Amino acid sequence: MAANTATVDPETLPSERTLWLLLLVAIELLVLAAYFVATGERVLDLRYVVYPFVWVNVAAYAVLHTAPVTGSRRTKAVAAAVAVGYLVLLSWLVGIVGLHDVGAAATGLSVRLASPGWGPIVAYVAPFGHVTLVPFRVLGYLGLSYLVYATVVEAASSSVRGLVGLFSCVSCALPIVSSVGAGLTGSTTAALGTVYAFSLDASTLVFVVAVALLYWRPGVSVRAST
Repeated sequence: MAANTATVDPETLPSERTLWLLLLVAIELLVLAAYFVATGERVLDLRYVVYPFVWVNVAAYAVLHTAPVTGSRRTKAVAAAVAVGYLVLLSWLVGIVGLHDVGAAATGLSVRLASPGWGPIVAYVAPFGHVTLVPFRVLGYLGLSYLVYATVVEAASSSVRGLVGLFSCVSCALPIVSSVGAGLTGSTTAALGTVYAFSLDASTLVFVVAVALLYWRPGVSVRAST
């Protein structure tokens, strides 16, 4: 009597990209545990520990599951310029880069340890401005800018440009409007405490929605094969 052999449908197995993302999450948990064990610090608010990994993992998932874009050199060059401009604008609005006169005495490079995702924070202050790199924001905005690049290339060659353009504009504008709105509201003393307390919650929600819209792109199939 022949033994029964079980067959596995390849389509039911997780994709290689999904396995890499699961490995990333496992590494993040190990690094997080090692940090708090080594430093002896306590988790006072779990959401501030988790949010950085939400940014990184959402961006990584969307980028890894977005098919490589195809288009002419001119289209790609224009899309790259738009994406870089978008990244610079976001970096300016959220304070990653800024121009100010600090004087030569306050200049220099500094590195500060913090909870994984938040740190290490690398900052460089020049006489005319500063650059402050917080890992999860840098990685998140780089991922978002790549999705903007892919969307511009796809929209340029798609038969449903209007629909793609509409969703692209809305999703790209969300983080910008959120940053400007937080700055305007935070300028009033009465609202400053509330804005500060929930600014990370709001920016995380806006970031996830923006990535989701840019990844979805209704009417255009740009998913990477799984």
